[in-house]
Amino acid sequence: MWQAKEVEQKLQNLGYETVLVPVLSSGDKNLNQPLYSLGITGVFTKDLDIALLNNEIDIAVHSLKDVPTILPQNIEVSAVLERDFPQDVLVRKSSSKNKDLAELKIATSSLRRRAFWSEKFPNTQFSDIRGNVQTRLKKLEEGDFDATLFSLAGIKRMEMELEYEMLDFMISAPSQGVVAISSRVDDVETKAILQKINHKTTQICVEIERNFLRTLEGGCTAPIGAIAVFEENKIKFSGRLNSLDGSKTINVVEEFEYDDSENYGKKFAEFVLKNGGKEMMEEIKKQIKE
Repeated sequence: MWQAKEVEQKLQNLGYETVLVPVLSSGDKNLNQPLYSLGITGVFTKDLDIALLNNEIDIAVHSLKDVPTILPQNIEVSAVLERDFPQDVLVRKSSSKNKDLAELKIATSSLRRRAFWSEKFPNTQFSDIRGNVQTRLKKLEEGDFDATLFSLAGIKRMEMELEYEMLDFMISAPSQGVVAISSRVDDVETKAILQKINHKTTQICVEIERNFLRTLEGGCTAPIGAIAVFEENKIKFSGRLNSLDGSKTINVVEEFEYDDSENYGKKFAEFVLKNGGKEMMEEIKKQIKE
């Protein structure tokens, strides 16, 4: 709702009238199963896609990291807001403040967060946890684990007074911290309006990240991180693919001057695939299936 209200405010500032239509997604209805067991692709966007295609709404607002890289026919991401706080952070329960990172029992249902954490701390015990920030904080205090991982954007947007630790060894999920607005491809008028609130440099960065993800994953969920950042007219890109247990990792770090004719994300992903990533992805798909 915070994201929807943020988009609403930007449109109202331009003089447009808006109506908020809450839609509960399948991913939010089922908080008991980890996302990877739900067939993760599109689990948070499907219900809004249906509402869009049925003309019940004109635009849908999402966390872009939840939006599949291949969208349903006649739906596209028409605008993104400026990215804020893409980092992953650690939040501990009060009784675990003095434990070393390597000793912590971690609650997360994210394959990426588990794998990236395991690369650094291979003997970690994990528990599944789902829900919004408030739900997970409640589960954290009540559960048999020491800490959980959040996107910093969620904490900052809710203006929560929470103690958290930055984790420099984690790479964010592709397009983490970005609010996306999708609309129908054939709704030319709405698309033109949304372009007025689109943040161009964020759009360029997330296109690189999503092309990296699309080329690597082939419709499968996997421990993939990617972040592109503009720094003094150049883009700095960091990408990573890990095995599920974190024991194998392939990293890409590149700095380049942007050329809109080049598909950087695809190029970086192809490097990963050629350097052991193809076999790693096949193994990941097999393990998830099992």
